[in-house]
Amino acid sequence: MTQDAKNDDVAFDIDQVERLGEIMERFDLREVRLSRGDQKWTLRRGAQETFVSAPVATAAAPAPVAAAPAAAAPAPAAGGGADANAGLVAIESPAVGTFYVAPAPGEKAFVNVGDRVSHDTTVCIVEAMKTMNPIAAGVSGTISKVVLKDGDSVEFGQALFMVKPD
Repeated sequence: MTQDAKNDDVAFDIDQVERLGEIMERFDLREVRLSRGDQKWTLRRGAQETFVSAPVATAAAPAPVAAAPAAAAPAPAAGGGADANAGLVAIESPAVGTFYVAPAPGEKAFVNVGDRVSHDTTVCIVEAMKTMNPIAAGVSGTISKVVLKDGDSVEFGQALFMVKPD
């Protein structure tokens, strides 16, 4: 078998890619990653966001729907607002990236102020290095404050939500 024939065996067929695009639209998927041989493709729908981030250590192949639990730590006291955060726990970002309150633009937010959450409740998404990372609450309680706005840049360890623990 020639080298060209071997490459043809692992190449993506344009018809397959078009069918994947149709499936993405039908099921309202924002991103699909494909790899075959040495080729790696990422198909995305919707507006392309641009942000600058520092390198983040990630697993070679993260599970597409696995939540990355955020560490829950006492909220740092802000100048003059220490009483407002007394007794609250911060849900922190595990990575540098972009904060999203909903699974897709125009969709309902994962959580709102007043919502009860458990350890494994997905509260938001942090996009890091073009990967959408669902963030779990990591604490049971009631959402007291959404710290950031949808689309804001976020730093590692930055508070995303304030929770009144159970």
